[in-house]
Amino acid sequence: QHAHFWGMDEWIGDDGREVPTDHPLSFERADRELCFDRIATGQAMPEENLHFPIADTEAFRASWDGVRCAVMQGGQGDIKHWAFNDPLRREGAHADAPPSPEEYRKLATRIVELHPITLAQNARTSGGGNISMVPPRAVTVGPVETWQAEKVSIWHAGTHDNPFGQRLTALMISKGIADSAVPMSLLAGHPNVQFNYYRGGLGTCAVEMH
Repeated sequence: QHAHFWGMDEWIGDDGREVPTDHPLSFERADRELCFDRIATGQAMPEENLHFPIADTEAFRASWDGVRCAVMQGGQGDIKHWAFNDPLRREGAHADAPPSPEEYRKLATRIVELHPITLAQNARTSGGGNISMVPPRAVTVGPVETWQAEKVSIWHAGTHDNPFGQRLTALMISKGIADSAVPMSLLAGHPNVQFNYYRGGLGTCAVEMH
């Protein structure tokens, strides 16, 4: 009854608001159907302790205050994001170089424009290939909240990022190489990061035409 859960992401619709739970790709609905709705009555977290990010981020960000986040569980996308912390557009102040790790780490929960690779990936993994179903924006937990977690656990199942990407970020983090063009590498600055691999999904980096 004292535990808390924070969702990492939600899609933003054309109206500028978080999509409703009847949207085919709703993260909140997925969290509930795949987890919370399956917990026996009386053993689940109180509803008020379930925090799902929405377009107005003020309450979600405030919910992190005064509580302990023991672990943030996430995955890695093709674009090397965790949550939807994608690389920023290379324009304006960042036309010649991506933001520094220190600058990127100041980002908190916010609405983001998603990278085209992220859109394609979500169409492939969740949308049955229908890229028009995938909203181009989302609200996502940021580095600020990530660094409030005592531990960051990343699950590599082999169905999201590819064999090279799974190895790249492990190398960068282990060597302390942080570059916001590879957002996952910024976790090199977090004190407790664990990558978990499904051996059958690790694959090989061998070149093969087919």
